[in-house]
Amino acid sequence: MHLPQEIIRRKRDGQALSEEEIRFFIDGLADGSVSEGQVAALAMAIFFRDLDKAERVALTLAMRDSGNVLDWTGDGSPSDGGPSDGGPVLDKHSTGGVGDNVSLMLAPIVAACGARVPMISGRGLGHTGGTLDKLDSIPGYISQPDLDRFRKVVADTGCAIIGQTADLAPADRRLYAIRDVTATVESVALITASILSKKLAAGLRGLVLDVKLGSGAFMTDWREAQALAESLVSVANGAGLKTTALLTDMNEPLASAAGNAVEVTNAIRFLTGEKRDRRLEEVTLALAAEMLTLGGLAGSRARGLELARAALEDGRAVERFAQVAMALGGPADLVERPWQHLPEAPVQRDVFAQSSGQVSNIDTRSVGVAVIALGGGRLRASDGIDHSVGFSELAGIGAEVGPGGSDRPLAIVHARSEADAEHAGDMLREAYLIGEAPEPRPVVYDRIGPDGI
Repeated sequence: MHLPQEIIRRKRDGQALSEEEIRFFIDGLADGSVSEGQVAALAMAIFFRDLDKAERVALTLAMRDSGNVLDWTGDGSPSDGGPSDGGPVLDKHSTGGVGDNVSLMLAPIVAACGARVPMISGRGLGHTGGTLDKLDSIPGYISQPDLDRFRKVVADTGCAIIGQTADLAPADRRLYAIRDVTATVESVALITASILSKKLAAGLRGLVLDVKLGSGAFMTDWREAQALAESLVSVANGAGLKTTALLTDMNEPLASAAGNAVEVTNAIRFLTGEKRDRRLEEVTLALAAEMLTLGGLAGSRARGLELARAALEDGRAVERFAQVAMALGGPADLVERPWQHLPEAPVQRDVFAQSSGQVSNIDTRSVGVAVIALGGGRLRASDGIDHSVGFSELAGIGAEVGPGGSDRPLAIVHARSEADAEHAGDMLREAYLIGEAPEPRPVVYDRIGPDGI
């Protein structure tokens, strides 16, 4: 018989908790037999005393087992997760950024190469955009279907992007809500368990992590981002899920759009080949190559890159995207006529810089905050959002801009009113520093994986 207060005391005093103690506490968190005060106390103890690798693995697995764990073996995939007619089950997770619409292209690209991608995504958090909010801008799209429909769409199209269902890792939702109001969100151990418990509950056989670093990321410090990536990779593999991570740059918006409908439009243009932002393409294809290599569909990352690029160039990826959108309730001609379906803001106008020169720096977090100010994000979890607002044609670092006339603008603002457009335009100008372009920085900084992967 375990007592919650004794488990709290042991961690408070810096002792390692056993797998049994951790599972007892998480079971109590899920069924309500452990109080919110006790959960908050343990979260604070973990925040200050941390968890070692064994504890992190135990916490992740206990949270995974607090609800249903999806099993894809009945859909054509062998129990060891190797390639089959159904394909290996793979996914990606991003730690969040601005203009990060990678999932919208990545899932159909990897599915077109023979994998199954049951992608469970989230809504916007803080200044960062959420994949589900972007998808909700598509009329009719069911972002939280029941599991039967989720399975059918993945079986029919190879991929689906949905929100977390109530029966997947329910202990995580309760623990996160408590962490959010007790200043314990930033614990690397708790972030690790939160992310991975949901991915493990999705029944994956391979996972690639996109850990963002820079002014638009939650992790702005290199050492913090590296520590999170190493924790995620170590714990995921310790829990039996083959995982690698890429550290990628978030010192400027990844896509040239930030918002919801504007990012869906950007993704469609990317998939059709009408326009592909260079940095966005590099990150998307690098992640695809990792996923295909992990899943055994490519013998090397170089070969994975070739396969991913071929699926993009020959139209298979955009075809999968269209199929998924329609299978989850969206319009059949979304790709052909996005302007007829995606919401458009009534006010759209250029935002010019105050002086001429090159973009030398972007406070990317402030760009995300400007989207929220337009109504494209949430101040509170209960807030509704306007899917039509945001920025398109964002200038990247090094772009030549100027104050008007024939100059390139910083962006086009999409707003509900002239007053909103003016306010957001001022915020955007404040986020941009004009001068001389710095030396180009890498888009993918580093790769972290266990030995042999």
